[in-house]
Amino acid sequence: MTSTGRHDDQTHGGSAGESPPPTLRVLIAEDSEDVRALTTRMLGKLGQREVDEAEDGQVAVDALAANRYDLLLLDLSMPRLSGLDVVRWLHAHPDRLEGLTIAVLSASAHAERPILNELGVTLVLPKPVRLQQLAELVERVQDDD
Repeated sequence: MTSTGRHDDQTHGGSAGESPPPTLRVLIAEDSEDVRALTTRMLGKLGQREVDEAEDGQVAVDALAANRYDLLLLDLSMPRLSGLDVVRWLHAHPDRLEGLTIAVLSASAHAERPILNELGVTLVLPKPVRLQQLAELVERVQDDD
């Protein structure tokens, strides 16, 4: 797992007289190094600098066991543990699911939609992820905090 930022209480953005939106703690669980790097850069453009990366499902579970996150960007097809396995692990550890928004990154999650819905995962971002879609997701999670 790599980390591109430290967890602190700083926030970014906002205008004068207005509280800036909270900085989110994000975990990107994706086996493609290029997708992780691009998503991390896009999050940085959105003022999100507390981003950890996991290159497979087992590394994601290890990170989720050790840290609290606000947002999990999750690929379904990963080595060692799939994205579905990661979600099942979270359901077996509800203290780690508390306050966590899960968004699946997928070029085609249609086949997995029924099981994702059953597991409570309703957010799917199509690959390639676009900055505007990621911005809307970040804003949604910030508003939920």
